[in-house]
This record gives sequence, C-alpha cells and structure tokens, in this order.
Amino acid sequence: MVHDALTPGQASARLHELTVIDVRTPGEYATGHLPGAQNVPLDHLDTALPTLRTAAERGDLLVVCASGARSAEACRRLAEAGVPAATLTGGTSAWTQLGHDVHRPAGVRAPWPMERQVRLTAGTLVLAGLLAGRLRPGARWISAGVAGGLVFSALTDTCGMARLLAKLPHNRPKSTDLDATLTALRG
Repeated sequence: MVHDALTPGQASARLHELTVIDVRTPGEYATGHLPGAQNVPLDHLDTALPTLRTAAERGDLLVVCASGARSAEACRRLAEAGVPAATLTGGTSAWTQLGHDVHRPAGVRAPWPMERQVRLTAGTLVLAGLLAGRLRPGARWISAGVAGGLVFSALTDTCGMARLLAKLPHNRPKSTDLDATLTALRG
C-alpha cells in the first residue's frame, strides 16, 4: 500500500480494488458500513491475523472504524505483524459526511451511534451526581469522576465508557460470525 492513510475520496475511487476491514463492534457495524466491508472487531484482530495476511497478499487492505482511532491502532498492530494496511482518514464519520454510500444489514435495528450513547450516559451521570449531591454532598464525586474520565478520554484518545457501553446487549445485536467473515476473506 502506497499510503498509510487514505482520504474518503481516495478510498471511494479505489473501493473496487480494496479489501475493507471494519474494526468496529458488531453494533456499530450494523449502523452502516462501507460497501463490501467485512466486520472484524478490533478485539478479534489477533484471531483474524493469518487470514488478513493472506488477504493483504492478494491486494491492499483498508481498515476503517468510526473516527480513525481504532483503525489506526489496528494498522499499527497489523504492521507489527508484517501486514501492510491503510486506515480511512476520519473513519466512517468522514465517509458519510461526504455523502458516500453506506450499507446496512437488512432487518437489523441499529443502536444509537456510540458517541451519542456516551454523551447520554455521561450527561445522565453528571446530572444524577449533582442532583443527589443536594441530599448527600458526597454524591457530587460521581460528577467529578465522570468529568475526570472525559478529560482522560480526550487526552488519550480512548474512551473507557464506550468500551463498557459496547458490552451491553443492545450494542451486540448479533455477534460477528468471525468464521464466516474469515471464510469470505479467504475466498
């Protein structure tokens, strides 16, 4: 792969020749993914490594996520294993903002995007901590803890709350059939 990252425009022009790997959770993948993308959640990347290596030998890999952070992590891990791959700059968010097509599995009700779930949960916890703090002043520490977590999240470009929320049943509509995905990638 010539580039470590492709813009949505570059990826769109080359989509027919790329093997697209979406490393988001199955729930996020269900909200809409690049045409032809295969879902290999980031936490299954090591299991899929041999198949991804074979796919990369046949053609260029493009790794995508919502914003580009997880796909950059996946590309780093793939590079350490000797598998070349590029990330999609700005992720599926940038892809859809530019009006590119996304596919959604038929009959699957997609949960809210993870960023929206995080905002709702963080806001609810801060508000609950402040309201409960009127009766028990120590409850304000809930709000302080959430605020600290948000600052840490921004500084490290990670989100512990999103990782926790991703484990909830509504964010896992159906587990990724990793065996079927790997079989499709081998073909």
